[in-house]
Formats: sequence, C-alpha cells, structure tokens
Amino acid sequence: MSNNTTEKPSNGADARHFELKAPGGKLIVVDLAIDPTTDTVAQAQISGDFFLEPEEAFEALSPALVGTPLSAATADIEARLDAALTRIDSEVHLHGFNTHNLAVTVKRALAGGTDFTDHTWEILRPGALPTPVNVALDEVLLNQVASGERGPTLRFWEWDDKAVVFGSYQSYSNELNQEGVDKHGITPVRRMSGGGAMFMEGGNCITYSIYAPDSLVAGYSYEASYEYLDQWVLAALAKHGVNAWYVPINDITSDGGKIGGAAQKRRRHAVLHHTTMSYDIDADKMMEVLRIGKVKVSSKGLASAKKRVDPLRRQTGVSREEIINTMATEFATRYGAQQAELSDADIAAAEQLVSEKYGTEEWTKRLP
Repeated sequence: MSNNTTEKPSNGADARHFELKAPGGKLIVVDLAIDPTTDTVAQAQISGDFFLEPEEAFEALSPALVGTPLSAATADIEARLDAALTRIDSEVHLHGFNTHNLAVTVKRALAGGTDFTDHTWEILRPGALPTPVNVALDEVLLNQVASGERGPTLRFWEWDDKAVVFGSYQSYSNELNQEGVDKHGITPVRRMSGGGAMFMEGGNCITYSIYAPDSLVAGYSYEASYEYLDQWVLAALAKHGVNAWYVPINDITSDGGKIGGAAQKRRRHAVLHHTTMSYDIDADKMMEVLRIGKVKVSSKGLASAKKRVDPLRRQTGVSREEIINTMATEFATRYGAQQAELSDADIAAAEQLVSEKYGTEEWTKRLP
C-alpha cells in the first residue's frame, strides 16, 4: 500500500503525502505541509531509495519546494527544482529518477492524488450483453462511483452481436458507411466518451472499463493519465510476448502496429477510462463499415488504414479468453482486486438507459 494521504496535523497545516516509483527507476516519497492561510508549501521533505550526487544537491531539493502554490503546474514545480540544482557548484548526478519524476510526485501530493493500491477494487466479468447495454453500463457504473454507491471497479465487456461504438463528438455520416452497416447487420452505438470509432464483432476484440475516484488521476496531465491507467495492461501483454507501449494521447501500439485505443469521460468525483484492443479483426469488413478519413490516414503516413491494426491473436497465438485471464490476474495481483458480480438492478438501469438514450435515434445521430 502506498498510503497516499491528505491529513491535518495538530499545527493546523495540511499534510500531503505521495509515493511514486519513477518509470524504470526508484521510489520517490514526498511529504508536504501546506499553509492554509496562503495555500502554499510551508515545509517539504523528499525521500526515497534513489541515488544522487553531490550531497548538496539533495539538501537543495526540499527547500526549493517551500512557497510552491497548491495550484502550481508540474512544469513550474520542475523549473523550481532545476533552478535549485543549477546553483550547485559541482556537477549533479541523479540516478533512478529525474526532476520531472519528482515534480509529478509533488504535483500528485498537492492535488490530493491517490494510487491504485490506496483503493479496494472489484473486477466484473459478466456474461455476454448487447453492445448498447455494455455502453450504457459505463454511465451507470461511473455515476455509482461518483456518488460513492460503488467502489473502484474494473469491468471486462462480453458481447456476441456486431456493432460500431463511436465517440460522443463524432459525426455519424462521416464515420460510418450506411451501406456497409446495413450489409453486415451492424448496430451503431454512440458512447459517452470522446475518441474514435471501434468496429466490434463478438470475439474480435478485448474491451474493458475502469471506474475510479478522480483522485486516482489527480495531479496528472490528461495525456499522462492514459498511460498511467493502462500500465497493468502493458505488463499483462508482455507476459504473452507482446512489446506494447503508449503513443500519446490514447493509442496502444506494438512492434507490428496499433493494438488499440483508449478514451475517458470525467464526472465530478469520478473518471471512466475504457480501452478496446483488437484480437481478430476482419479488416476488410471493417473498411466496408467505417469511413477512414483521408486526413487521418495521411497524418499517419499510411497507404491503407487497415494496415494500422495488428491483432493480438496474430501476435500471441493464444485465445482471447487466455489474454483476458492474464489481464484480470495481473490487475488482481498488483492491486489486490476481488471478483464481484453485476446486480440485476445494475443491468436493469443500463437497459432503461438504452431505451432512453443509447438506443435512440436522437442520441445516435445527434451529430448526423
């Protein structure tokens, strides 16, 4: 447990604590005391299992944070730290971390951020549901987390219909080829988050949703939060021999090409993060159903949009179920998550939302 906290000590100052392991590096621990009259850092202590030379460099870092406003941007915090180190007479060496990693840790502390391990997680793996119900469940479960009715949750989707799930801000006619939709019996569903369109036949991809308190991403930039929330996925894919990484803002790619993409929707007190990864895409059918804009294709430097996708089945040679099992195990092992079940009331609420919103022509074609 990282025990990231916000407390009020006896002297009236707000105590902020955050721990972060630098990517590929060492643990950074930040303890701050905030002066409530000025909303600035009154005291700071930096610690960890990192290395740095000379000793004067370490002694300069904590005082550099005094006076930092609660609202300070990560770049401003990093500039404070860099300025303090430039005043050291001898050459400074940081090992296992850098000033950006330290600034992110400070920002997360200032923002009252939490880590995955600060929460009690549940994993949902319901049976197959119609795609519109899966989409509606995102709103139902997000609202439950926002209200405190539900704790942080990871849900894996299952479905056996054929659909295109497209972004809240996309034009229906610009993204979907109606002739292909009719030919292949596709159900178009507009989701609540932004981002692009996903061609989703039963069994052809892996989709999951994370519903969490907004403290989980507090202090992260919007872009950085995507990769942070999917680190466990990259680790799970590595266990099947897939070298995957994030391409900002929201793409997961590998040596062979794009695997999938993520999207987010934020409400007061909660964040939804969902990701779809291709497992066994019928690229020809996808091209008949989706309109891939010329600007998007040319910006990627690609001759054909279907070459962008490199499905996991080809890369791993294992079943979709096995990959999902590995992902669920990785998440549970890292974060101590327990299996749970959707209630009948949850599904009923989603079905009602389909009839009122996600299954309506008004919502589906709100941007015709």
